[in-house]
Amino acid sequence: MTTTPVATTARPFSASELEALRADFPILMQEVNGHPLVYLDSGATSQKPLAVLDAERDYYLHQNAAVHRGAHTLAAEATEMFEEARASVARFVGADDDEIVWTSNATEAINLIAYAISNATAGRGGEAARRFALAPGDEIVVTEMEHHANLLPWQELAARTGAVLRFIPLAGDGTLRLDLLPDLIGERTRIVAFTHVSNVLGIINPVAELVEAAHRAGALVVLDACQSAPHLALDLHASGVDFAVFSGHKMLAPTGIGVLYGRRELLNALPPFLTGGSMITTVTMEGAEYLPAPQRFEAGTQRVSQAIALGAAVDYLSAAGVDRIAAHEERLGQRLVEGLSAIDSVTVLGPGPGRERVGLASFDVAGVHSHDIGQFLDDRGIAIRVGHHCAQPLHRRFGVTSSTRASTYLYTTDSEVDQLLEGVSDAIAFFGAHA
Repeated sequence: MTTTPVATTARPFSASELEALRADFPILMQEVNGHPLVYLDSGATSQKPLAVLDAERDYYLHQNAAVHRGAHTLAAEATEMFEEARASVARFVGADDDEIVWTSNATEAINLIAYAISNATAGRGGEAARRFALAPGDEIVVTEMEHHANLLPWQELAARTGAVLRFIPLAGDGTLRLDLLPDLIGERTRIVAFTHVSNVLGIINPVAELVEAAHRAGALVVLDACQSAPHLALDLHASGVDFAVFSGHKMLAPTGIGVLYGRRELLNALPPFLTGGSMITTVTMEGAEYLPAPQRFEAGTQRVSQAIALGAAVDYLSAAGVDRIAAHEERLGQRLVEGLSAIDSVTVLGPGPGRERVGLASFDVAGVHSHDIGQFLDDRGIAIRVGHHCAQPLHRRFGVTSSTRASTYLYTTDSEVDQLLEGVSDAIAFFGAHA
């Protein structure tokens, strides 16, 4: 099978390099339903290499203790590892250590921003926080392709404050209607929140253009980097975004760990959302004073082992080469889209072959429900995602209620993509014969 070349400066993995990478992921060696596992659901959650699993286990075996508390050796070692992980993640995304806040996941990180802005709107946080306050009629701008996690928190913030939620619509090929930005982002715009990479379309959005439009209007930019941080090289300082969020479980780390990035001066002006232990300087029975970021947003016992494992995960990705991962997945994405586009009855959502994308494709099969396609493929050991992928408005835009999504990662092979394509063709033939 041939693929349309897409310009890239990095070299994808060779067959021997890919084989060596896959050996680090024991789950990929098992069988499912009597067939070798073909895991094409990394967009939902990635598999974990031994280095990450070992990092979390070794912490519990040798350093387990509460961080930033206690004067004993284990507490000091645990705290050092916890903060070293923060530094690793900061380097990985082009940020400073004190601009990285640990959360449980990206959804919590977005809600943290939204509820902190609610506190600022209610007058909490003092003079510095007033810059975040929303007034009735102020505007929050999102896009029509957002994951629900980057839509619902802004809907709720608008409802709490009287702000108005507006959205950037999509063109027929799934790209954003950037020509409408002058009409959508203006003097009342206070927040512009958008995904870097669509979890349904695989499209890479033009961050620089959107940031420029938002900042020209004096608005804050919140970037959903859940589908870009695992797959593309990020430099958050250079990007100009004000806040960004991503989840560890999509980038080789365990569940239960996410990241909020914020520019230092913004985080230190933003009032806290969760309050309690470990995020204060002074407490009296009448009030409290809070630590600077990131600790002001990390109340209570933290996700220590998960953070350490995320540090190990970004070290693993860095060693593999993020640019090479991107090149590998871009090639697989083209293979996916070309193969799917060549199958009768299949409609790929979003851009077609030859257009820039990550290694992800969602598609609709005429006359066959995505759940039936998913079950048919699962019987062959092929794991994919079916449903609306937490993006109902996007699916509604394309006139479908659900789709089938295949998503790759650094450990995915050409053969696995080809097995998916063969399985889709066979599923169509099967359901057509039994219609």
